[in-house]
Amino acid sequence: MSTMKFCRECNNILYPKEDRDQKILLYACRNCDHQEVADNYCVYRNEVHHSVGERTQVLQDIAADPTLPRTKAVRCAKCNHGEAVFYQATSRGEEAMTLFFICCNKNCGYRWRE
Repeated sequence: MSTMKFCRECNNILYPKEDRDQKILLYACRNCDHQEVADNYCVYRNEVHHSVGERTQVLQDIAADPTLPRTKAVRCAKCNHGEAVFYQATSRGEEAMTLFFICCNKNCGYRWRE
């Protein structure tokens, strides 16, 4: 099995990318413009499917992360707690960013989007 490749410029993961014009396989960085020609043409794909319980635990862990931004300008619709962690991400196949909130109440952890 192949190892993961990392960008020489910014140390992020390099992803396989096809150059259809030259008919070659490249590894490209999604953070900067660095690309390199692949030395091996086998690409492995590993999909991990998580259970609902695992996802719930991740959300509770996110709410406890002191490095994430917090706001007291929203109220949880489930428990009425006045503090939430927030972050931006894309939702299933959407291109636009969505603002997500997670209630900081340890007994709640409710997640909603703006």
